[in-house]
Amino acid sequence: MEQREIEIFLTLADELHFGRAAARLHVSTARVSQTIKKLERRVGAPLFERTSRRVGLTPLGRGLRDELGPAYQQIRAAVDAAVAAGHGTSETLRVGFIGAASGRFVLEVARAFRAEYPDCAVALVENQFGGGLGPLRAHEIDMVLATVPPRGARQVELTAGSVLLEEDQLLAVSARHRFARRSSVSFSDVARTTILRTPPAISDYWDQTLIPQRTPDGRPVERGPTFETSQEMLALVGAGVGSYPVSAQFTSYYARPDVAYVPIHDAPPYQRRFLWCSAAETTTIRAFDRVAVALARAHTA
Repeated sequence: MEQREIEIFLTLADELHFGRAAARLHVSTARVSQTIKKLERRVGAPLFERTSRRVGLTPLGRGLRDELGPAYQQIRAAVDAAVAAGHGTSETLRVGFIGAASGRFVLEVARAFRAEYPDCAVALVENQFGGGLGPLRAHEIDMVLATVPPRGARQVELTAGSVLLEEDQLLAVSARHRFARRSSVSFSDVARTTILRTPPAISDYWDQTLIPQRTPDGRPVERGPTFETSQEMLALVGAGVGSYPVSAQFTSYYARPDVAYVPIHDAPPYQRRFLWCSAAETTTIRAFDRVAVALARAHTA
């Protein structure tokens, strides 16, 4: 197998979506499809199960991913280390994060990265929710750990790293709301509440993909006031002004007596990944993402 074939296979195995894999690799969807078909002909059996609704790995595909993945990451690490040594890398990598849980993980990655690349400094930068991807696009930071909406929010000028963490979706509601007494709600139940709005700076990235105008059964979703920060959102929720979908980390880091977190049982999980500007990608950024992937896998092993 050629390096590009391995890269395409592993990326599709990570994304399980031909369009997203193509966008991440900066190639056409047809290129990804053709490469996978070529590999399957060579292997003699399907590596992926494809339907009109989903893409999944076959048992053979999972085995190939598990065998190739660590070896490919080791090769990438060796190349990155050689490039860093050859260029005398001593830059400061500015890594953004939003929220306490993300900050804790980024700090762990930074420690592991510094152990491997002692000449490269890492500056952690806390971003406010309302700022969206503004600091990244303004080149105030080099990369940011972001909770990516389940329906994608892929943008042409951005590169998304591998999935590091997945978290269930919860609906934050007032502790006095009737949903607070439920064990779970459906995504269609969202239309029975007023959903708060995200700040304009991130509406294109987050809000338009997270909250559709209508639920799957056709009901319009009523929208409420706009919030700028996570704490402001929770204050509005606690006051009964509206509700908002959040990730599972909120139960540990943002517990409040006036807010209840109810699982949305039919919603796909959120994915946390590093994002960076494609045009500004460097060997150091790729190396930091690689260290993050290894650390995330160690946590789930």
